[in-house]
Amino acid sequence: MDANIGRRQFLRTTAGLAGLSVGGAWGVARGQQGTLHHAARAQRVIFLFMHGGPSHVDTFDYKRALQANDGKPLPFERPKNIDAKPVLMKSPWKFQRHGESGLWVSELFPHVARQVDELCIVRSVYSRGQSHGQAVSMLHTGSDNLVRPSVGAWVSFGLGSQNDALPSFVAIAPSSGHGGPRKYGAAFLPAAHQATTIGRQGKLGNGEIAHLNGGELVEQRRQLELIQSLNRSRLARGGPDAQVSGAIDSLDLAFRMQQTAPRVLDLSRETTATQKLYGVDEAETENFGRQCLLARRLVEAGVRYVELSTGSVWDQHSNLVKGHQKNSLAVDKPIAGLLVDLKQRGLLEDTLVVWGGEFGRTPIVQGSNGRDHNPQGFTMWMAGGGVRRGFAYGQTDEFGYYATIDRVHMHDIHATMMHSLGLDHKRVTYRYAGRDFRLTDIYGKVVGDLFA
Repeated sequence: MDANIGRRQFLRTTAGLAGLSVGGAWGVARGQQGTLHHAARAQRVIFLFMHGGPSHVDTFDYKRALQANDGKPLPFERPKNIDAKPVLMKSPWKFQRHGESGLWVSELFPHVARQVDELCIVRSVYSRGQSHGQAVSMLHTGSDNLVRPSVGAWVSFGLGSQNDALPSFVAIAPSSGHGGPRKYGAAFLPAAHQATTIGRQGKLGNGEIAHLNGGELVEQRRQLELIQSLNRSRLARGGPDAQVSGAIDSLDLAFRMQQTAPRVLDLSRETTATQKLYGVDEAETENFGRQCLLARRLVEAGVRYVELSTGSVWDQHSNLVKGHQKNSLAVDKPIAGLLVDLKQRGLLEDTLVVWGGEFGRTPIVQGSNGRDHNPQGFTMWMAGGGVRRGFAYGQTDEFGYYATIDRVHMHDIHATMMHSLGLDHKRVTYRYAGRDFRLTDIYGKVVGDLFA
């Protein structure tokens, strides 16, 4: 049988999808390489993006010297292009040791503090980009100024999905600022590796995705048949085209998603107790609680990479206390609930959870009660995925300004995440414009000490 005829017959006999763009909004359910380079510690990743830059010296990096020298001059040179005054400002929040590990956590995160023995806290991260746009791009693509595929797209390209009826990469409620689609885009990778985005319209967790449902069956068939015939005609005229092929794969996957995705995205299927665990029943935590619960349902169903976003709310150039208090209240209980739920379902062991923003905040004051951007040294943490439990790695200086001991660049974070998934970041490459590209460019090293 002619392959094109067989494909058309399949399309005619399968429920279609109306309304998706040819650009390929859905991730393909197969990897382009598909071969592990070493034994994988993790099967999937959940990235908790604290957009705006939470202050490490007010959350997970306790500094006695900062507390003791409040109001005194910074005793060394600050970076250029910093608007903050060179005057130290102590943390307004108390820190305590928690768990058997005795790791320090501030009172901003009381729920996460009870799960501290699951955390691998990296206190010596540094990155490139003093502005949000640069640093957000660096965090998500490994480049601070060029259009490159996002981390999730590279993971999709390397591994694909574990469920051929779901995308391999999902971005929940992504913000439009500081790069917009670049945070979850595929750039020059095949279009199908771009994230499926949910939560931009309507209420999270109601089982619906824009354009996935709706319309008469016959009309859906006609629309998809037309779109796919145009795509195939373009391929026949112009030869191999990764973007068009990705669009075809995307629409085929959308067929399969119509039966599976609504069930996965329907939070009403969860028990009342589980919804309470995530804070879905409370006004302050409902939104991020829904995101975290959806993330668990997605990875449980076979999605490889899920990103959640707070929106750019952590950017407290002023009113640090009011802003960080509100932001931490919104995410603390949901994140702790996610860790507990993953663990009790046996998913945490092979799910890598990553928490962090594009940078930290300065230990010196901006205005009268704020902190400026600080990519020179900040904190991220991981859990599950084979990383060490109840462990802190690296240090910033005594005030928390610069990463000083066991420094971990953002390229190293990316290399370590890929390593957890069984991928050698140096070998996951894609040839484009005459050269081989990879997530970490020519940089990056795996931080082996983070693994148990």
